[in-house]
Parts: sequence; structure tokens; C-alpha cells
Amino acid sequence: MNDIPFHHSLHVLDDLCKGCTHCMKRCPTQAIRIFGGKARIFSERCIDCGQCMAVCPNHAIEIEQDTFEQLQAYTYRVAIIPAVFFAQFSDTFTESQICRALYDLGFTHLYLAETGVDILNHLHVDEPNHTSMLISNYCPAVQRLIQIRYPVLLENMSRIRPPAQITALFARSELAEACDSIGIYYLTPCAAKIAQIKTLGSEDNNLFQGVINFDTAYNKIRTMLTKNKKSYEDDNTTTFFFPLCTAKASQWSLVKGQSSNKTGRTLSVDEMHNVIEFLEQLEQEEENNLDFLELDACAEGCPGGILTVRNRFLATERLRHWSKSLPSQLPEYLIKRIDKQKDILMENLYLETPQPKEILKLDLDRAKALHKLEKVQQILSVLPLIDCGLCGPPTCKALAEDIAKSEASIRQCVVLKLKDPKELNSLAKIWGERTIGSTVQKDDQA
Repeated sequence: MNDIPFHHSLHVLDDLCKGCTHCMKRCPTQAIRIFGGKARIFSERCIDCGQCMAVCPNHAIEIEQDTFEQLQAYTYRVAIIPAVFFAQFSDTFTESQICRALYDLGFTHLYLAETGVDILNHLHVDEPNHTSMLISNYCPAVQRLIQIRYPVLLENMSRIRPPAQITALFARSELAEACDSIGIYYLTPCAAKIAQIKTLGSEDNNLFQGVINFDTAYNKIRTMLTKNKKSYEDDNTTTFFFPLCTAKASQWSLVKGQSSNKTGRTLSVDEMHNVIEFLEQLEQEEENNLDFLELDACAEGCPGGILTVRNRFLATERLRHWSKSLPSQLPEYLIKRIDKQKDILMENLYLETPQPKEILKLDLDRAKALHKLEKVQQILSVLPLIDCGLCGPPTCKALAEDIAKSEASIRQCVVLKLKDPKELNSLAKIWGERTIGSTVQKDDQA
């Protein structure tokens, strides 16, 4: 179901927003405009990377999340936990104590998301009919970016399910034998994963019943471990309940974590603006010698997610340190569990190729689009090209495109207004009116 609309997890709180433009200038897809002194997110451009939330000084951008209370709707309550979650805690707290706290919060079963990496390796899963450069589908923000901005690269996207989906399939398959009331929740460091899970009809939406944000889970667990320090220190025998993956798989969410599992020539690029810069060049090249491309929206990979609470470099170090205590091979008991569910897993390994979301074009009609493109160039010739952002869009080019699509007015340019108001009136009559929602500003009213 590739034609379903994106769900978005980020929303502007008007009562807190001061229209400061921090979010607008930081947004990598120019999805934000300032109207009436408030930020507005254009949903068709938003990829839920969370860059806007990370830089907002007024905490005016909120993020969607589920609550622990919702777990009680299910008999079996499963947590799919990325390994980087444990790295949010200092060495004061052990991984076993963190797991015990998760059980105390209501979960009945814990699985590591990275166990999916080991499952895929154990099943010797190969990419179907793929001979050219392969692009990882692990980061949902990057996949959305490619869908709306670089659709020609979609045929290069991996079709193998990401590890968390594989783990969710594995968990449901083996638990369904004992219970049919199963709620699977993903602990996430990233806004894009929330959006992916909440997109109705998506693969993640079908697999997961909810999502818990890293910062929320961290704060609850840290409070429990601190207030009840003695009781959690008294018993460290719960290793039996501890989810497991191999040392190599545990580093999957770090930069080069995926590349290290691939053969041939690989490249890893992290941080969304770097990703965009690289993809701009990649789209123009006729050929390259890469076999695998790993792209991460966040700096340092998942440790840099906007919902993480610990410095990304310290979190990366702890995760690498913890991985040294993990086995290099899966234990026999886990291999037997995987083999038992092999048939179901093998039937559900692959995803459909994601389809483009053609929303950034000036017009769906090619002739009209070319006309509007010419109009954009004409408008740019009279704009100051200083990208001050005072007009509402982030750049002069963005303003010109909005004007060409009848979504803005040349009157919004403050520099032109100060330079020669009469000339601005003449230009406004040429380029048309400004339309925002149902409000139209007539040219002859200025």
C-alpha cells in the first residue's frame, strides 16, 4: 500500500511559537513557513526528521506519543527495544536493572530490535534481483526524503524488512502460540519512526500497536531505579529475561553499523543536511562504484535522535563498550527459537518498492510546470537573493516558487518593500495575489 498518505508526528503549539524562524531555517526540506508570526508545517514536504523540534528555543513543537497506560489493553505486552536505548543510561545502571524496570512498567516480554539483524543473517537472506547500488531502508526519515525529493533512487532502496520489523514478526509468531491478545510497542529515539508506525496501512502500522518515546521511557525508568535503588541492586539474577543479540548486530544503529554487515564498496553518510548534499550529487551521476549506501538522518546515527537524552558521543561509546560483553555468535537456544518460526519469517521477508510522492513539483501538468519554472526565474531576477527569511519562506527561491504556485505574494519581500513600495505594487500586480488557506490578500489593497 504505497499510495497511503504520510502521517506526521510533529505539531506546532501556537501559544508557544514566537515565529523566530529557527525551525524554518533548519528544516532540510523547506517544509516550514512563517505566517501571522507563527510557524506552519507544510505536511506534504515534512519528513518528520525532527530538526525543527531540536532547534526550537521556545519548545513550541510537540511530538506525538503513546502512554504506558495503553499497554493494559493487551494480555501480552511486548517491547521492541533498540540497543541504543540502554546507552542512554550511565554506567551506574546495568542493562539487567533497566530490563527489570521495563517489566515493572507493564511489559511482559522484551526483544532487542537488533535481534532482527541476527535473524536475517541466520536465514541467509539476500536482496531480491538487485545488481546495482543498494540504499538502506533503515532510516524512515531518509526513505521519506527519497520518496518526495529523489524518486529516481527508489529502485535502489533495499526491499528486505528492517531489523525491528523482523523482530516484531518473530515475537508475534512465537507468542501467538500462547496468546492472541498481543500488543507490540517500539521504543523510539526518532520522530520519523513514530510517523511511520502511525501511518495507517503501512507495514509498521500493521506490525506495531504503539510506540514509546525514548525520553519518556528513560525518565520513568531512571526515577524508578533511583528511588528504589536498594531493591534493584539486591537481585541481579534476571539475566535470563534479558533480550539478546550478537556484538556486531548491537552496533547496527551506529554510523557504519549497517555497512559493516555488507560486502563490497560501502559508504555511510550521517546528518540530514549531509545526506541531502550527497544525494544531490548522487542523483546527477550516471554511475558510481558503490555497492551499498547507508544514510542516517541523525548525526552519529540513532544516538543522535531527537528523543535521546544522552550526549550522542557518550551514548555511542557506551554502546560499543556494552557490545564487547555480547556473544559473537547466537546461542543455540535462540537459534532453535528462530528455526521454529523460520517458515513464517521466510514468507514475510520482503517489502514492496516504495513509490514516489510527487508533491514538490511546481505543477503535475508538465506544460504548466515549465511555465511556472520560467516564472520562478523571472521572479528571482527581481528578488534580493539574500535569503533573510523575513518574508515567511526560508529562501528567496522558496518565495519565488510559492509565488509561482499562487501560495505567496511578492509583497512579502521586506527588502523590496523598503526599497521602493511603488515598484513593489507594480510587481504584485504582475505576479498575482497571495493565498493562505481561505484568506486572499488583494493586490489593490496594499
